[in-house]
Order: sequence, then C-alpha cells, then structure tokens
Amino acid sequence: MAGNQQREVQRVEQMAGGKGHVLIERLLSEKELDGKCRMYAKVTLEPGCSIGYHEHHKESETYYILSGTGRYQDDDRFEEVAAGAVTFTGDGHGHGLANTGTDNLVFMALIILGD
Repeated sequence: MAGNQQREVQRVEQMAGGKGHVLIERLLSEKELDGKCRMYAKVTLEPGCSIGYHEHHKESETYYILSGTGRYQDDDRFEEVAAGAVTFTGDGHGHGLANTGTDNLVFMALIILGD
C-alpha cells in the first residue's frame, strides 16, 4: 500500500470491553509490518466511546493524540490527554482510553512486538 490509496476502516464494537465502537484505519499491511509490529493505525473514538482497560504481553503500544480530548488510564493512574500527547504502555502493563469531549478523539496507535 503506498500513496493515497483508499484504505478500509474497520468498526470494532465494545473494544476490550469499552463503550460504543472504535474506528480503525490500518495504515500498513501485515506484510509491510514484517513481523516487527502488530499494528500501525489511525484510530477514531467518537464522543462517548472508549477502549476498555487491557494489558499488553510481549508487546508495547504507543498512542499519539492527533485531535480531541480524552481520559487515559495507565495501569491504575488516570490523566487527561489532548492533541500532541504521547502515551506508552510497556510489556506487562495495561491501559484504556475514553473520549471525554464533544469532538472525535483521533490518534495514531503503534503496537511493537517484543521477545
């Protein structure tokens, strides 16, 4: 996949036990990820939607917030996030994210595989 080709947007209901749905636009194919990453995608949480708390094992996940506002859970801590924020969840840790605003919460998600 290269350039501005049309990409499919996947709608996932109640992701990781969250509320509503998540829209995932995968930017690289499995072949392009080459076994080093599980996902590189643009993710959209519409108002009132969330990704439930979940843990990562043998991988890490980073979010880069592009627009909107939300409440991010990092293990047992909570923080407000907005455009420009970067979150990191390492191997053996968990996280969740809820859209707390009136606009879409849009972010890049990168899952890197570990050993």
